[in-house]
Amino acid sequence: MELTPDTVLAFLALIAFILYAFAWWATNNLPRAAKIIGRMALALVMFAPLGLGLFFGANKLARHDTKIESSERPGSDAIARREEEKKVEVTPESTSPRPRIGAPAAKPKYMSPPAASNGKTGGPPPPAPSAGGLPEAAPAPVQPRSAEVPPEPTPPAAPPATPAAPPVSEDWDVVPVFYGTDRAKLTDAKAIDYSSERGKRLQLGHVMVTVPKSHQVPQIERPWVYHLPFTRIVIWQETEDPKKHFTIKDIREVGREEFLELVRKRLSESKAYENHAIVFVHGFNTSFQFAVFRTAQIAYDLKFDGAPFLYSWPSKGQLGLSDYSYDRESAGAAEPYFREFLELVVRETGAKSVSVIAHSMGNQLLLPVLRDMRRSAPEGVRISQVILAAPDVDRDTFEFLAKEIQGISDGVTLFAAANDRALTVSREFWGGVPRAGDVPPEGPIVVQGVDTIDVTAINTEMFSLNHSGYAEKTELLNDIQILIQTGERPPEKRIPILQKVTTARGEFWRYPPMR
Repeated sequence: MELTPDTVLAFLALIAFILYAFAWWATNNLPRAAKIIGRMALALVMFAPLGLGLFFGANKLARHDTKIESSERPGSDAIARREEEKKVEVTPESTSPRPRIGAPAAKPKYMSPPAASNGKTGGPPPPAPSAGGLPEAAPAPVQPRSAEVPPEPTPPAAPPATPAAPPVSEDWDVVPVFYGTDRAKLTDAKAIDYSSERGKRLQLGHVMVTVPKSHQVPQIERPWVYHLPFTRIVIWQETEDPKKHFTIKDIREVGREEFLELVRKRLSESKAYENHAIVFVHGFNTSFQFAVFRTAQIAYDLKFDGAPFLYSWPSKGQLGLSDYSYDRESAGAAEPYFREFLELVVRETGAKSVSVIAHSMGNQLLLPVLRDMRRSAPEGVRISQVILAAPDVDRDTFEFLAKEIQGISDGVTLFAAANDRALTVSREFWGGVPRAGDVPPEGPIVVQGVDTIDVTAINTEMFSLNHSGYAEKTELLNDIQILIQTGERPPEKRIPILQKVTTARGEFWRYPPMR
């Protein structure tokens, strides 16, 4: 049931009044100055929902009034038809330029649009385009001519056309994601989704994610949600719109053979990243849907037209200490299922090059699996690049595992930062022992066979955790793009501004301070 704007505003006002009355009573025994400051601050926090509700409500009513006015205006149907015709005559390329993060590349196949149009229906058909315009969807029916008028010469029949690609959407692109998960399936969800519970089996699937052409690298545009302060109660939520947001267009579970068939078809169509696969493993505090959107964002921003894979293990998707412990145990329990998934990608999809990106606690899952695969890998089974982003792994454990996985891939790259606030909390949780993705005063971890890059200088946001720079910083996306495409090392060959630092333990690289 959708509430009217007036009902929502009344509810917000009631909530704000109750909370402020409680805050007034709670601060009654404070000193006068503290009481005034506290009540003013609480008033700002408590009445923010009402202000936002008024703002969005007013905008909604204004749009509603404009729609009514335009519908009542004489000739509005003709105007609407003319506007629709103009939209048809404009090519998608001219209306929605897309930011570019690296060297120019051909437009990737992953921009294939949805099978259906973006919801624009009705109205008369557009006029026939001139040369160079959009192709006609179908030939016009032949009208019978009278006997008095001689028939015009019939042009020669055109050769049979190959099946056309689905119509291109003017507002969004579509990115396929092939996933594996050992999460338990949600039974009461409207569409397929997975919970934080452990399913204890590997499930394969295929998702089609829409990415708005208004997308700004490296964001994940999702509907704005306002929660009641300090709770998970939703006060207001923006409606999901593929023109503005990442959305899931289609998701389905598939069996092993269908999964491989879909992947091989995708790889056969790849050009910029020919026969290349990327496997992404998410970290702590990540829901299944967000992991899907992150995978799509990385693929889209890299202009990756190969096969993007996601492995989603049962993370709670919450920030409590008990949730952290649960996630760590879940990552360990997922090892046999992730190994099965990674071996499937490497050995059976036909991909000639496979790169793996693991973030945060996802490295707890990846490193032991790579070690086991290294010990038992058959001849010719290799991974192209392994990218370890902010690994939340014990420093000593990482040094041991990094030596164990040498030879499984063409190269290993580690991104670390001194101002990663999430790893700072993790370090304190584990008794002050630095994590592998941390940069203590003595410098980042240096292990033979691993290119360590200190990215502290580009993680400068005051109110950010600085924990997801690999996907949220254009500089790092550029580096990942070049690394996956060329495998070029050492790092300063790819990124000339990197500073090479030589220590008694070995060499590492770092970004210079940003001006």
